[in-house]
Amino acid sequence: MARLVPPWGDVVLAGVFVAGTAAEALTSDATGSRLAHVLFGVPGMAALAWRRRFPMTVAVVVMGSNIAINPDGEFSTLLALVLVSFTLGAELESPRDRIGLALVAVPFLTALSLEGLVPSDVAAALVFLGGPWAVGVAVRERTARTTEALDRAAQLEQERDANREAAAAQERVRIARELHDIVSHSISVVAIQTQAVRYRLGPEHAREARILEEVETTAREALAEMRRLFGVLRSDGEAALLTPQPGLVELDRLLRQVRTAGLPVELQVEGEQTVLPPGIDLAAYRIIQEGLTNALRHAAAQHARICLRYLPSAVEIEVEDDGRGPPGSEGRRGGGHGLVGIRERVALYGGTVEFGPAPGGGSRLLAHLPVSGRR
Repeated sequence: MARLVPPWGDVVLAGVFVAGTAAEALTSDATGSRLAHVLFGVPGMAALAWRRRFPMTVAVVVMGSNIAINPDGEFSTLLALVLVSFTLGAELESPRDRIGLALVAVPFLTALSLEGLVPSDVAAALVFLGGPWAVGVAVRERTARTTEALDRAAQLEQERDANREAAAAQERVRIARELHDIVSHSISVVAIQTQAVRYRLGPEHAREARILEEVETTAREALAEMRRLFGVLRSDGEAALLTPQPGLVELDRLLRQVRTAGLPVELQVEGEQTVLPPGIDLAAYRIIQEGLTNALRHAAAQHARICLRYLPSAVEIEVEDDGRGPPGSEGRRGGGHGLVGIRERVALYGGTVEFGPAPGGGSRLLAHLPVSGRR
């Protein structure tokens, strides 16, 4: 039912043609029969309201109306044929658009030939019928190209979003593995130290020994559960590591590796250097590592600077380089997987991260990690 209701714009346009045809029937002396002009012309012009819904049917109706009351091409039904020709080209796909044009052009030329066809009549048909039809075809093809480009852009955006989500998920798994290693190592240390203390207690501390044995048992059970958790997170063939994850204590070794790879790095430490919680210590190390990797591999930098700031309740990591800088807005929005990992690590601890152009050129990465209970 909705398909039978024409758009309001087409209704208004059809109303203009209906009014013009009715006025011609009442005022023009050239009409053969005023009654026939109304009976054939008005319904034909009213059909224009559905020209985009049923273009070929409307074309036949309008052409029949034109032949019946306007064989000499003197009235508004001729202008209606111009509109119909445009609609056939704009609304119909090939080859139906050509068939529609033929439905208009052949009867039009046939009617003229009965009155004595001359070359100018063919030229008039090309101008009044073929021209609008060609314009309609051009409009349709351009609209199709625009729609296709918009759909392709939307698809690419969806693919980029999916890739970002996949990268973020991979980074979350990687972070979870590393935190698993940290926690597992800490629990293992607790179990070993508890056992060592328990063995050193004498008979007079039997009660304390039993408590420590319970602590040791709980720690070993927790360690077993952590190993099961790693079975969910690990890749095929990957073994659990109980050795400590890297932290800022190994920063000098990382800087030596980067310098050996050809990138001079300057390190600046501000504030009172204190021991950070293991997870934040690892996050700070990874942030510096990713910042230097970006400078070395992607930015083609000649020099990099790291500023490590120990604040009263946070630690800040700033990495600057003199390379190419972020690739426009894309660099600011997300960049590669390395920056995705940095954002995930910082978000884990409720921090903030900024990545953009450095004041003097190049890139600048600034991460702020809140630290509770600093030691």
